[in-house]
Amino acid sequence: MKNTKSFAFGLPAFAVAGLIVFNACTSDPGKKTADKHAATQTTETSAGLTLPTGFTATAVAENLGGARHISITPQGEIYVKLERPNNGKSVLLLHEADGKAEIKASFGTYRGSGIKVKNGYLYTSSNEDVYRYKLNANNEVIDPAKPETIVTGLINRRQHEAKSFTLDDAGNLYVNIGAYSNSCQVKDRQKGSLGQPGCPILDSAGGIWQFKADKLNQTYKDGIRYATGLRNVMGLDWNKQDNKLYVMQHGRDGLHDLFPEMYTTKQQAVLPAECLYVINKGDNAGWPYIYYDQEQKKNILAPEYGGDGKKEGDSKFIDPIVAFPGHLAPNGLLFYTGDQFPAKYKNGAFIAFHGSWNRAPEPQAGYFVVFQPFKNGKPDGQWEVFADGFSGSAANTASGRAEHRPCGLSQGPDGSLYVTDDSKGTVYKISYKK
Repeated sequence: MKNTKSFAFGLPAFAVAGLIVFNACTSDPGKKTADKHAATQTTETSAGLTLPTGFTATAVAENLGGARHISITPQGEIYVKLERPNNGKSVLLLHEADGKAEIKASFGTYRGSGIKVKNGYLYTSSNEDVYRYKLNANNEVIDPAKPETIVTGLINRRQHEAKSFTLDDAGNLYVNIGAYSNSCQVKDRQKGSLGQPGCPILDSAGGIWQFKADKLNQTYKDGIRYATGLRNVMGLDWNKQDNKLYVMQHGRDGLHDLFPEMYTTKQQAVLPAECLYVINKGDNAGWPYIYYDQEQKKNILAPEYGGDGKKEGDSKFIDPIVAFPGHLAPNGLLFYTGDQFPAKYKNGAFIAFHGSWNRAPEPQAGYFVVFQPFKNGKPDGQWEVFADGFSGSAANTASGRAEHRPCGLSQGPDGSLYVTDDSKGTVYKISYKK
Protein backbone atom coordinates (compact mmCIF):
# COMPACT_ATOMS: atom_id res chain seq x y z
CA MET A 1 0.00 0.00 0.00
CA LYS A 2 1.25 3.45 -0.80
CA ASN A 3 1.92 5.48 2.31
CA THR A 4 -0.18 8.56 2.91
CA LYS A 5 1.27 11.95 3.67
CA SER A 6 1.77 12.63 7.36
CA PHE A 7 0.85 15.85 9.14
CA ALA A 8 3.25 16.31 12.07
CA PHE A 9 2.95 19.40 14.23
CA GLY A 10 4.49 21.02 17.31
CA LEU A 11 2.94 21.77 20.63
CA PRO A 12 -0.16 23.66 21.75
CA ALA A 13 0.61 27.10 23.08
CA PHE A 14 -1.85 27.42 25.92
CA ALA A 15 -1.23 23.94 27.23
CA VAL A 16 0.58 23.98 30.51
CA ALA A 17 4.14 24.99 31.20
CA GLY A 18 5.78 21.59 30.86
CA LEU A 19 4.88 21.31 27.19
CA ILE A 20 7.85 23.36 26.04
CA VAL A 21 9.77 20.08 25.93
CA PHE A 22 7.89 19.14 22.76
CA ASN A 23 10.52 21.07 20.82
CA ALA A 24 13.52 19.63 22.62
CA CYS A 25 14.76 17.82 19.53
CA THR A 26 14.90 20.94 17.39
CA SER A 27 17.14 23.98 17.42
CA ASP A 28 14.06 26.11 17.98
CA PRO A 29 13.60 26.57 21.75
CA GLY A 30 9.85 26.47 21.36
CA LYS A 31 8.60 29.83 20.22
CA LYS A 32 8.41 29.06 16.51
CA THR A 33 5.88 26.28 16.85
CA ALA A 34 4.30 27.22 20.18
CA ASP A 35 1.51 29.29 18.68
CA LYS A 36 0.33 26.71 16.15
CA HIS A 37 -2.23 25.04 18.34
CA ALA A 38 -3.48 27.90 20.50
CA ALA A 39 -7.14 28.79 20.70
CA THR A 40 -7.30 32.54 20.09
CA GLN A 41 -10.08 33.04 22.64
CA THR A 42 -10.84 30.92 25.66
CA THR A 43 -13.19 31.06 28.57
CA GLU A 44 -13.00 29.45 32.02
CA THR A 45 -16.05 27.40 32.90
CA SER A 46 -17.54 26.44 36.23
CA ALA A 47 -16.30 22.88 35.74
CA GLY A 48 -12.70 24.13 35.78
CA LEU A 49 -12.00 23.57 32.10
CA THR A 50 -10.64 26.06 29.59
CA LEU A 51 -12.60 25.99 26.32
CA PRO A 52 -12.99 28.10 23.18
CA THR A 53 -15.35 31.05 23.50
CA GLY A 54 -19.01 30.02 23.36
CA PHE A 55 -18.45 26.61 24.94
CA THR A 56 -19.36 25.66 28.50
CA ALA A 57 -18.67 22.54 30.52
CA THR A 58 -20.68 20.96 33.30
CA ALA A 59 -19.61 18.11 35.56
CA VAL A 60 -22.82 16.10 35.27
CA ALA A 61 -21.50 13.23 37.41
CA GLU A 62 -18.65 12.83 39.88
CA ASN A 63 -16.94 10.16 41.96
CA LEU A 64 -18.11 7.27 39.80
CA GLY A 65 -14.84 5.33 39.97
CA GLY A 66 -12.41 4.75 37.10
CA ALA A 67 -14.70 5.95 34.30
CA ARG A 68 -13.20 4.78 31.01
CA HIS A 69 -15.26 4.72 27.82
CA ILE A 70 -18.77 6.12 27.48
CA SER A 71 -21.75 5.82 25.14
CA ILE A 72 -24.88 7.99 24.98
CA THR A 73 -28.24 6.64 23.81
CA PRO A 74 -30.60 8.49 21.42
CA GLN A 75 -32.71 9.23 24.51
CA GLY A 76 -29.74 10.91 26.21
CA GLU A 77 -29.10 8.19 28.77
CA ILE A 78 -25.43 7.67 29.64
CA TYR A 79 -23.65 4.31 29.76
CA VAL A 80 -20.22 4.33 31.41
CA LYS A 81 -17.72 1.47 31.64
CA LEU A 82 -15.57 1.48 34.77
CA GLU A 83 -12.07 0.02 34.52
CA ARG A 84 -12.78 -2.04 37.62
CA PRO A 85 -15.95 -2.60 39.65
CA ASN A 86 -16.97 0.14 42.08
CA ASN A 87 -19.36 -1.04 44.77
CA GLY A 88 -19.27 -4.38 42.99
CA LYS A 89 -20.44 -3.11 39.55
CA SER A 90 -18.52 -1.98 36.47
CA VAL A 91 -21.24 -0.84 34.01
CA LEU A 92 -23.31 2.21 34.95
CA LEU A 93 -26.46 3.65 33.42
CA LEU A 94 -26.91 7.33 34.29
CA HIS A 95 -30.00 9.46 33.83
CA GLU A 96 -29.32 13.16 33.29
CA ALA A 97 -31.75 15.85 34.41
CA ASP A 98 -31.27 19.52 35.31
CA GLY A 99 -27.54 19.37 34.70
CA LYS A 100 -26.86 16.35 36.89
CA ALA A 101 -26.70 12.64 36.08
CA GLU A 102 -27.65 10.07 38.69
CA ILE A 103 -27.02 6.33 38.61
CA LYS A 104 -30.16 4.62 37.35
CA ALA A 105 -28.79 1.09 37.13
CA SER A 106 -25.49 -0.75 37.57
CA PHE A 107 -24.40 -4.24 36.60
CA GLY A 108 -21.43 -6.31 35.45
CA THR A 109 -18.54 -7.34 37.67
CA TYR A 110 -15.66 -7.50 35.16
CA ARG A 111 -12.74 -5.17 34.54
CA GLY A 112 -12.32 -3.49 31.15
CA SER A 113 -12.84 -0.29 29.19
CA GLY A 114 -15.03 -0.68 26.11
CA ILE A 115 -18.70 0.27 25.76
CA LYS A 116 -20.96 1.13 22.82
CA VAL A 117 -24.69 1.32 22.08
CA LYS A 118 -25.39 -0.04 18.60
CA ASN A 119 -28.40 -1.49 16.76
CA GLY A 120 -30.46 -2.43 19.79
CA TYR A 121 -27.60 -3.75 21.90
CA LEU A 122 -25.17 -2.47 24.49
CA TYR A 123 -21.70 -3.84 23.73
CA THR A 124 -19.08 -3.93 26.49
CA SER A 125 -15.67 -5.52 26.94
CA SER A 126 -13.64 -7.11 29.68
CA ASN A 127 -9.90 -7.60 29.28
CA GLU A 128 -10.50 -10.96 27.58
CA ASP A 129 -14.02 -10.89 26.13
CA VAL A 130 -16.63 -8.77 24.34
CA TYR A 131 -20.27 -8.97 25.47
CA ARG A 132 -23.59 -7.55 24.38
CA TYR A 133 -26.85 -6.88 26.22
CA LYS A 134 -30.23 -6.69 24.50
CA LEU A 135 -31.89 -3.27 24.82
CA ASN A 136 -35.55 -2.36 24.96
CA ALA A 137 -37.20 0.42 22.93
CA ASN A 138 -35.79 3.00 25.37
CA ASN A 139 -32.27 1.58 24.99
CA GLU A 140 -32.29 0.17 28.50
CA VAL A 141 -30.72 -3.23 29.18
CA ILE A 142 -33.45 -5.86 29.45
CA ASP A 143 -31.58 -8.50 31.45
CA PRO A 144 -28.30 -7.23 32.92
CA ALA A 145 -27.55 -10.62 34.48
CA LYS A 146 -27.43 -12.42 31.11
CA PRO A 147 -25.13 -10.82 28.56
CA GLU A 148 -24.34 -12.68 25.36
CA THR A 149 -20.66 -13.46 24.78
CA ILE A 150 -19.63 -12.24 21.33
CA VAL A 151 -15.86 -12.84 21.54
CA THR A 152 -14.00 -14.83 24.17
CA GLY A 153 -10.48 -15.93 25.01
CA LEU A 154 -8.52 -12.89 23.89
CA ILE A 155 -5.01 -12.76 25.29
CA ASN A 156 -4.41 -10.92 28.57
CA ARG A 157 -0.83 -10.73 29.84
CA ARG A 158 -1.58 -7.74 32.12
CA GLN A 159 0.14 -5.21 29.88
CA HIS A 160 -1.96 -3.23 27.38
CA GLU A 161 -4.74 -5.66 28.22
CA ALA A 162 -7.81 -3.42 27.71
CA LYS A 163 -9.91 -4.57 24.75
CA SER A 164 -11.18 -1.27 23.36
CA PHE A 165 -13.42 -1.64 20.31
CA THR A 166 -15.71 0.00 17.78
CA LEU A 167 -18.32 -1.15 15.25
CA ASP A 168 -19.05 -0.25 11.64
CA ASP A 169 -22.46 -0.10 9.94
CA ALA A 170 -22.02 -3.42 8.13
CA GLY A 171 -22.22 -5.72 11.15
CA ASN A 172 -18.52 -5.86 12.02
CA LEU A 173 -16.75 -5.45 15.35
CA TYR A 174 -13.15 -4.18 15.55
CA VAL A 175 -11.21 -5.08 18.71
CA ASN A 176 -7.83 -3.80 19.83
CA ILE A 177 -5.58 -6.52 21.18
CA GLY A 178 -2.63 -4.62 22.63
CA ALA A 179 0.90 -5.98 22.60
CA TYR A 180 2.00 -7.34 25.97
CA SER A 181 5.38 -5.71 25.52
CA ASN A 182 6.96 -2.31 25.04
CA SER A 183 9.07 -3.08 21.96
CA CYS A 184 9.20 -6.90 21.65
CA GLN A 185 12.62 -7.17 23.28
CA VAL A 186 13.98 -10.57 24.27
CA LYS A 187 13.92 -9.15 27.81
CA ASP A 188 11.09 -6.62 27.99
CA ARG A 189 12.14 -3.11 29.04
CA GLN A 190 15.71 -4.25 29.79
CA LYS A 191 18.58 -1.97 28.83
CA GLY A 192 20.25 -3.00 25.57
CA SER A 193 18.07 -6.08 24.99
CA LEU A 194 17.44 -6.60 21.27
CA GLY A 195 14.15 -7.42 19.57
CA GLN A 196 12.79 -10.92 19.21
CA PRO A 197 13.26 -12.08 15.60
CA GLY A 198 9.93 -12.04 13.81
CA CYS A 199 8.22 -10.73 17.00
CA PRO A 200 6.04 -13.76 17.91
CA ILE A 201 3.75 -11.47 19.92
CA LEU A 202 2.17 -10.37 16.63
CA ASP A 203 0.45 -13.72 16.11
CA SER A 204 -2.19 -12.91 18.73
CA ALA A 205 -1.69 -9.26 19.73
CA GLY A 206 -0.34 -5.93 18.55
CA GLY A 207 -3.16 -5.21 16.14
CA ILE A 208 -6.87 -4.90 15.38
CA TRP A 209 -9.01 -8.02 14.94
CA GLN A 210 -12.34 -7.99 13.10
CA PHE A 211 -15.24 -10.15 14.27
CA LYS A 212 -18.96 -10.37 13.47
CA ALA A 213 -21.03 -8.16 15.75
CA ASP A 214 -23.91 -10.67 15.98
CA LYS A 215 -22.17 -14.05 16.17
CA LEU A 216 -21.83 -15.66 19.61
CA ASN A 217 -18.77 -17.21 21.23
CA GLN A 218 -16.22 -16.26 18.61
CA THR A 219 -12.54 -16.90 19.27
CA TYR A 220 -9.37 -15.99 17.43
CA LYS A 221 -10.09 -18.60 14.75
CA ASP A 222 -13.38 -16.87 13.87
CA GLY A 223 -11.81 -13.43 13.53
CA ILE A 224 -9.64 -11.69 10.96
CA ARG A 225 -6.43 -9.91 11.84
CA TYR A 226 -7.61 -6.71 10.19
CA ALA A 227 -4.41 -4.71 10.85
CA THR A 228 -1.13 -5.43 12.57
CA GLY A 229 1.91 -3.55 13.85
CA LEU A 230 -0.07 -1.46 16.35
CA ARG A 231 1.44 -1.49 19.84
CA ASN A 232 -1.75 -0.52 21.65
CA VAL A 233 -4.91 1.31 20.60
CA MET A 234 -7.29 2.71 23.21
CA GLY A 235 -9.05 5.29 21.02
CA LEU A 236 -10.68 4.05 17.83
CA ASP A 237 -13.73 5.10 15.83
CA TRP A 238 -15.48 4.27 12.56
CA ASN A 239 -15.56 7.37 10.36
CA LYS A 240 -18.85 7.41 8.48
CA GLN A 241 -17.70 10.14 6.14
CA ASP A 242 -15.26 7.84 4.32
CA ASN A 243 -16.48 4.54 5.85
CA LYS A 244 -13.11 3.61 7.34
CA LEU A 245 -11.54 2.68 10.65
CA TYR A 246 -9.37 5.25 12.44
CA VAL A 247 -7.16 4.51 15.44
CA MET A 248 -4.88 6.36 17.86
CA GLN A 249 -1.80 4.35 18.78
CA HIS A 250 0.11 4.60 22.06
CA GLY A 251 3.76 4.93 21.06
CA ARG A 252 6.59 2.95 22.62
CA ASP A 253 8.57 4.00 25.70
CA GLY A 254 12.16 4.14 26.88
CA LEU A 255 14.35 5.15 23.95
CA HIS A 256 17.00 6.67 26.25
CA ASP A 257 16.51 4.27 29.15
CA LEU A 258 17.02 1.26 26.87
CA PHE A 259 19.59 2.74 24.45
CA PRO A 260 21.27 5.72 26.18
CA GLU A 261 24.10 5.79 23.66
CA MET A 262 21.61 6.71 20.90
CA TYR A 263 19.04 8.97 22.59
CA THR A 264 19.02 11.80 25.11
CA THR A 265 16.47 12.13 27.91
CA LYS A 266 14.89 15.03 26.02
CA GLN A 267 14.49 12.90 22.91
CA GLN A 268 12.92 10.16 25.02
CA ALA A 269 10.43 12.68 26.41
CA VAL A 270 9.04 13.67 23.01
CA LEU A 271 9.62 10.57 20.85
CA PRO A 272 8.03 8.70 19.29
CA ALA A 273 4.83 10.33 18.10
CA GLU A 274 1.35 9.37 19.24
CA CYS A 275 -0.15 8.52 15.86
CA LEU A 276 -3.54 8.79 14.19
CA TYR A 277 -3.87 6.17 11.47
CA VAL A 278 -6.56 5.47 8.90
CA ILE A 279 -6.71 1.70 8.67
CA ASN A 280 -7.48 -0.43 5.66
CA LYS A 281 -7.71 -4.21 5.83
CA GLY A 282 -4.24 -5.73 5.76
CA ASP A 283 -2.37 -2.61 6.87
CA ASN A 284 0.84 -2.90 8.90
CA ALA A 285 1.79 0.11 11.05
CA GLY A 286 5.22 -1.34 11.79
CA TRP A 287 5.43 -1.99 15.54
CA PRO A 288 7.90 -3.11 16.89
CA TYR A 289 10.23 -2.70 13.93
CA ILE A 290 9.75 1.05 13.48
CA TYR A 291 8.41 4.11 15.24
CA TYR A 292 7.27 7.45 13.82
CA ASP A 293 9.51 10.44 14.49
CA GLN A 294 7.45 13.63 14.22
CA GLU A 295 10.60 15.76 14.20
CA GLN A 296 12.14 13.99 11.19
CA LYS A 297 8.66 13.30 9.76
CA LYS A 298 9.33 9.68 8.88
CA ASN A 299 9.28 6.13 10.16
CA ILE A 300 12.54 5.31 11.93
CA LEU A 301 14.02 1.83 12.37
CA ALA A 302 13.75 0.81 16.03
CA PRO A 303 17.03 0.41 17.94
CA GLU A 304 16.00 -3.12 18.94
CA TYR A 305 16.09 -4.05 15.25
CA GLY A 306 19.26 -2.31 14.12
CA GLY A 307 18.23 1.34 14.18
CA ASP A 308 20.31 4.25 15.42
CA GLY A 309 17.73 7.03 15.62
CA LYS A 310 18.30 8.03 12.00
CA LYS A 311 17.93 4.94 9.81
CA GLU A 312 14.60 4.98 8.01
CA GLY A 313 12.14 2.11 8.34
CA ASP A 314 10.84 -0.16 5.60
CA SER A 315 8.49 1.63 3.18
CA LYS A 316 5.95 -1.20 3.44
CA PHE A 317 4.75 0.23 6.77
CA ILE A 318 1.99 2.83 6.65
CA ASP A 319 2.50 6.42 7.80
CA PRO A 320 0.21 8.19 10.25
CA ILE A 321 -2.07 10.89 8.91
CA VAL A 322 -1.46 13.05 12.01
CA ALA A 323 1.47 12.78 14.43
CA PHE A 324 1.20 14.20 17.94
CA PRO A 325 3.96 14.66 20.53
CA GLY A 326 4.96 11.53 22.39
CA HIS A 327 3.67 9.93 25.57
CA LEU A 328 0.41 11.88 25.85
CA ALA A 329 -1.61 8.62 25.96
CA PRO A 330 -4.54 9.00 23.52
CA ASN A 331 -7.39 7.06 25.12
CA GLY A 332 -10.45 8.37 23.27
CA LEU A 333 -11.23 9.14 19.61
CA LEU A 334 -14.51 10.54 18.29
CA PHE A 335 -15.55 11.91 14.92
CA TYR A 336 -18.04 14.69 15.57
CA THR A 337 -21.20 14.46 13.45
CA GLY A 338 -23.50 16.80 15.40
CA ASP A 339 -24.89 20.20 14.46
CA GLN A 340 -24.64 21.99 17.80
CA PHE A 341 -20.98 23.00 17.50
CA PRO A 342 -19.76 25.55 14.92
CA ALA A 343 -19.31 24.31 11.35
CA LYS A 344 -15.51 23.88 11.68
CA TYR A 345 -16.06 20.94 14.03
CA LYS A 346 -18.32 18.97 11.69
CA ASN A 347 -16.75 15.59 10.80
CA GLY A 348 -13.53 16.50 12.61
CA ALA A 349 -11.83 14.35 15.25
CA PHE A 350 -11.76 14.88 19.01
CA ILE A 351 -9.00 13.02 20.87
CA ALA A 352 -8.76 12.62 24.65
CA PHE A 353 -5.16 12.54 25.87
CA HIS A 354 -4.95 10.82 29.23
CA GLY A 355 -1.55 12.38 30.04
CA SER A 356 2.00 11.16 30.45
CA TRP A 357 3.81 9.38 33.26
CA ASN A 358 7.18 8.74 31.62
CA ARG A 359 8.73 12.02 30.47
CA ALA A 360 10.99 12.51 33.50
CA PRO A 361 13.32 14.27 34.08
CA GLU A 362 11.38 16.54 31.71
CA PRO A 363 7.96 17.80 32.87
CA GLN A 364 4.96 15.56 32.29
CA ALA A 365 2.39 16.68 29.71
CA GLY A 366 -1.05 16.17 28.24
CA TYR A 367 -4.30 15.83 30.23
CA PHE A 368 -6.42 17.57 27.58
CA VAL A 369 -8.81 17.01 24.68
CA VAL A 370 -7.66 18.16 21.26
CA PHE A 371 -9.50 18.76 18.01
CA GLN A 372 -8.19 17.86 14.56
CA PRO A 373 -10.14 19.43 11.65
CA PHE A 374 -11.06 17.19 8.72
CA LYS A 375 -12.27 18.05 5.23
CA ASN A 376 -13.51 15.51 2.69
CA GLY A 377 -12.36 12.68 4.94
CA LYS A 378 -8.80 13.93 5.39
CA PRO A 379 -7.00 16.02 8.04
CA ASP A 380 -7.28 19.68 7.11
CA GLY A 381 -5.12 22.13 9.00
CA GLN A 382 -3.50 22.05 12.40
CA TRP A 383 -4.85 20.41 15.51
CA GLU A 384 -5.63 22.52 18.54
CA VAL A 385 -6.22 21.99 22.23
CA PHE A 386 -9.99 22.11 22.69
CA ALA A 387 -10.47 21.41 26.40
CA ASP A 388 -7.72 21.96 28.96
CA GLY A 389 -7.51 22.29 32.73
CA PHE A 390 -8.30 18.69 33.68
CA SER A 391 -5.09 18.42 35.71
CA GLY A 392 -6.04 21.31 38.00
CA SER A 393 -2.87 23.38 37.54
CA ALA A 394 0.33 23.73 35.53
CA ALA A 395 2.24 22.31 38.50
CA ASN A 396 -0.03 19.25 38.58
CA THR A 397 0.58 18.68 34.90
CA ALA A 398 4.34 19.04 35.14
CA SER A 399 4.52 16.62 38.07
CA GLY A 400 2.06 14.14 36.58
CA ARG A 401 -0.29 14.50 39.56
CA ALA A 402 -3.39 15.42 37.58
CA GLU A 403 -6.67 15.76 39.46
CA HIS A 404 -8.60 14.53 36.42
CA ARG A 405 -7.44 12.54 33.38
CA PRO A 406 -9.65 12.57 30.26
CA CYS A 407 -10.31 9.14 28.81
CA GLY A 408 -13.56 8.43 26.94
CA LEU A 409 -15.58 10.52 24.46
CA SER A 410 -19.18 10.33 23.26
CA GLN A 411 -21.63 12.56 21.44
CA GLY A 412 -25.07 13.26 22.88
CA PRO A 413 -28.24 13.38 20.77
CA ASP A 414 -28.24 17.19 20.99
CA GLY A 415 -24.64 17.38 19.73
CA SER A 416 -23.00 17.93 23.12
CA LEU A 417 -19.64 16.27 23.79
CA TYR A 418 -19.21 14.05 26.84
CA VAL A 419 -15.79 13.36 28.37
CA THR A 420 -14.99 10.86 31.10
CA ASP A 421 -12.26 11.14 33.72
CA ASP A 422 -10.87 7.92 35.13
CA SER A 423 -9.01 9.54 38.02
CA LYS A 424 -11.94 10.83 40.09
CA GLY A 425 -14.79 9.43 38.03
CA THR A 426 -16.16 12.68 36.61
CA VAL A 427 -18.32 12.92 33.49
CA TYR A 428 -18.15 16.31 31.74
CA LYS A 429 -20.73 17.61 29.29
CA ILE A 430 -19.42 20.25 26.88
CA SER A 431 -21.98 22.35 25.03
CA TYR A 432 -21.97 25.34 22.70
CA LYS A 433 -24.22 28.38 22.57
CA LYS A 434 -23.70 31.47 20.45
